[in-house]
Amino acid sequence: MAELTYRETLKSPAAWGAVGSMALTVSVLIASEFMPVSLLTPIARDLTMLEGQVGQAISASGFFAVVTSLFVARLTAGIDRKTVLTWFSVLLVLSAVVVTFAPNYWILMAGRALLGIAIGGFWSMSTAIVMRLLPTDQVPKGLAALNAGNAIAATISAPLGSFLGELIGWRGAFFLVVPLALVALAWQWMTTPDLPAEDDKRTANVFRLLARRQVALGMTAILLLFMGQFSLFTYLRPYLESASGFGVTSLSLVMLLMGLAGVAGTWSISRLLPHWLYTLAIGMPLTMALLAVGLVAASSSPLAVTLLLGAWGFVGTAAPVAWGTWLAQVLSDDAEAGGGLQVAVIQFAITLGAALGGLLFDHVGWWSSFLFAALLLVGSSLAAFAARSNWENAK
Repeated sequence: MAELTYRETLKSPAAWGAVGSMALTVSVLIASEFMPVSLLTPIARDLTMLEGQVGQAISASGFFAVVTSLFVARLTAGIDRKTVLTWFSVLLVLSAVVVTFAPNYWILMAGRALLGIAIGGFWSMSTAIVMRLLPTDQVPKGLAALNAGNAIAATISAPLGSFLGELIGWRGAFFLVVPLALVALAWQWMTTPDLPAEDDKRTANVFRLLARRQVALGMTAILLLFMGQFSLFTYLRPYLESASGFGVTSLSLVMLLMGLAGVAGTWSISRLLPHWLYTLAIGMPLTMALLAVGLVAASSSPLAVTLLLGAWGFVGTAAPVAWGTWLAQVLSDDAEAGGGLQVAVIQFAITLGAALGGLLFDHVGWWSSFLFAALLLVGSSLAAFAARSNWENAK
């Protein structure tokens, strides 16, 4: 049997096993990225560092994720995509080992840099690979599976990290990443078919994609969406504790509720995306903006806050799925370059949104970061509306 070309990659029901392995890998990647949030104090104490220095470990992974996502397509040109995914999964394992046994600040940062490379590379290629593994009508469901793993990991990593840190120490918490990452790696290797590299040079420069008006508008909507989401989400814990009076147990339960609502949201909304893509891309950030305002208005009512955050998890987790589906449609001919650009925009947006939201939270008041998030989310909705208009005019 002749070797499959890039465009002839076999798609079969068995490919869902490969998608499942990618979803597990994504979960471990994102959990590793955000776990330091709840372990700053013990890490700083053990390594004789300031907590602010430990906080830079999150920024380091984000920085390397941005750089990797911009250049991964060029640096891996001509290499089978199964092999490339394996490399990034191995880097995830190495990162966990390095961080676990880090004796000082610089080794810790080196481990976090490896994680950032794994995140940027794996995420950048995820949409393009799902498009090759699944039939076109199942791609939104595949992307939803990846985002469900992302949602659960992002939601529970902080409280789980705090719990494990008390139980087995911060090094033990990070070391638990290793067996999970090895399971994901083995599953991925056994279920992912050979994926020959694309045979042209279109991926050389991802920034050229911004010359397309549709891409520029879509990336603007994505930037504002993630900036708004993380200028609020990053500060949920202090908001819940100080403004709404939640204790540690009730706070953890609310975050778990958000994660479960996120899974339900991705499952439900992914089924609507093939027919209502732009409507959802416009409506979801607008709904999130209203929820952000509602969290300000209802901050003194724990029940109302719980319901609003459940709705935030349901809608907010599914919003990125819409833009993954958009990427698969708009850049179906160049999905790897588009994926790299999208991940770079997302990582930059997360960093910028969290930083600006933090400044407002500290110097103006918690409510200001929530209203800032609402403003950004309205902007995302407007950019999505412009993208829809451009798409319809181009038909």
